[in-house]
Amino acid sequence: MVSRRSIVVAGAAMAARLIPGPAKAQTMTETADLILFNGKIATLDRTNPQADAVAIRDGRFVAVGATADVMAHAGPATRKVDLGGRRVIPGLIDSHMHIIRGGLNYNMELRWDGVRSLAQAMGMLKRQVERTPAPQWVRVVGGFTAHQFAEKRLPTIEEINAVAPDTPVFILHLYDRAILNAAALRAVGYTKDTSDPPGGEIMRDRHGNPTGLLVARPNATILYATLAKGPKLPPEYQKNSSRHFMREVNRLGVTSVIDAGGGFQNYPDDYAIIEELHRDGELTVRIAYNLFTQKPKQELADFASWARQVKPGQGDDTYRHNGAGEMLVYTAADFEDFRVERPDMPASMEDDLEPVVRLLAQNRWPWRLHATYNETITRALDVFEKVNRDVPFAGLHWIIDHAETIDDRNIDRIAALGGGIAVQHRMAYQGEDFVARYGERAAERSPPIRRMLAAGVPVGAGTDATRVASYNPWVSLSWLVTGRTVGGLSLYPAANRLSREEALRLWTEANAWFSTETGKKGQIKEGQLADLAVLSDDYFSVDDDAIQDIASVLTLLGGKPVHGDAEFKGLAPPLPPAMPDWSPVRAFGGYQKRVEAGGPRTYAFAAACGCANSCNVHGHAHAGAWTAALPAADARGFWGALGCSCWAF
Repeated sequence: MVSRRSIVVAGAAMAARLIPGPAKAQTMTETADLILFNGKIATLDRTNPQADAVAIRDGRFVAVGATADVMAHAGPATRKVDLGGRRVIPGLIDSHMHIIRGGLNYNMELRWDGVRSLAQAMGMLKRQVERTPAPQWVRVVGGFTAHQFAEKRLPTIEEINAVAPDTPVFILHLYDRAILNAAALRAVGYTKDTSDPPGGEIMRDRHGNPTGLLVARPNATILYATLAKGPKLPPEYQKNSSRHFMREVNRLGVTSVIDAGGGFQNYPDDYAIIEELHRDGELTVRIAYNLFTQKPKQELADFASWARQVKPGQGDDTYRHNGAGEMLVYTAADFEDFRVERPDMPASMEDDLEPVVRLLAQNRWPWRLHATYNETITRALDVFEKVNRDVPFAGLHWIIDHAETIDDRNIDRIAALGGGIAVQHRMAYQGEDFVARYGERAAERSPPIRRMLAAGVPVGAGTDATRVASYNPWVSLSWLVTGRTVGGLSLYPAANRLSREEALRLWTEANAWFSTETGKKGQIKEGQLADLAVLSDDYFSVDDDAIQDIASVLTLLGGKPVHGDAEFKGLAPPLPPAMPDWSPVRAFGGYQKRVEAGGPRTYAFAAACGCANSCNVHGHAHAGAWTAALPAADARGFWGALGCSCWAF
């Protein structure tokens, strides 16, 4: 006979199986693979904003909270890492970057990103010329501006020829110009008889001979087409190069990127390397990729063909398709160069754009459109509204990129259509040029981020790297918070600047919208992908000027270390050396951080001395002022970058 007590016990047991409670939740999660504790964790989860520890299992956060609570998820095999009180944030997400193209070329490029003086930049160039074998080029391809140098200028062609008489040198400055030395002009075959290509100008001397300066008028085609004439890395080297570039952005805390396609980035050919890395499990950054048409007047055919090959969302959490753009049609692309007048788009823009947008909406493809100026955005929105009346956009995560001069009316139109705006820190590199052309008042809303947020438009931040700005997210975060350019010009009043938390949200939680992954990543929250960065310095307490110097000392992707430094150096797997052996990455790495030397900035000191090659005297005379504060290796490396001989003070 079954007793009443046994029935009650059986009922309670069944209820325990059906109704989750604290004990059941722990049984379901079992034990963690990894626990990080003793940290200052900014979760960006408004229901649980601060935590001391996290537990991770199978690539996701399973517990976020107080150390004692999280340690309940520890088991015999759980790895525990003491964060030593460091600040922790969600892994950074770049909503607009060109990581696939950048990765194919990274190992060939000498990066002036972060360099603070032309003297140092030229010293680096001289050293790289000495180590680059024929017929290879030395490329400095974007990520810097003349405004960041203490000297406030670019090198002259004569200066470049002096350090590189025989090795081709190609220097790309933003989207406005490229400088080629005499050897590079010979390599690309530009002579007195070479005609200017459409959209660009080869500057000439009074005899008609090319001087080495290429100017983008009205777009960057001449710059990209000339760069494409240089040697490429073989596939195995491109694979190595892509891994090094991903590790470089991991070093800065980046765990996800939305790749916006790019000029001379053809699908599917130029995606073969990244797809091989994905198949081999070697991606250390989550990539959502957009497809960028390459053929003027054939854009509709491109997207119609691609719509039969791939669907948005196809892939997995590491590598997935994200839609169309940022180039939709060439007649709607207003490449920005704030040194010159705003370009007017051709009269055919609307007729070219409408069938492409209609095709994308019908196939439920999200898209993004490169649009710098309000005038271009107005015309694009006219097309979008027309198509939306026939094919509603509801639920499509379409994007306007850049939008530096967008007005309030167009912000509201985007909000009404359910679109988003991706902003990048291009003004941090070109703000001085913008002010010179349009004035300080116009620059105060370039772009009007606060107004976008007030309108309820999804807004995300990114870099537009690698050519028009640096890939360093902390330069962007510094720009969002301080409103200053890398050259130190104050652009924005307080009304258009963001708090540190607001800026960080645009680099994490908000950016998940732009890859249609809201709720999957961007916060340190139970159930989300376990992507995070442990910072070198506390973002929430360092001086404003120091935000741009922050890096990650431990970056996790899906709970696995993909970068480690300082006390966490041994946690991430090592990379093979950069290939080829003459790669600038071996000598200089990527972003050049500032070196503190007893208070003054070392690079500013070097510029003041003017010692590109003559620091035998200066080095000894000023050694007591700053070199004592530097490790010997840093001092030697600094003077070595200047091409100097007095390394052993």
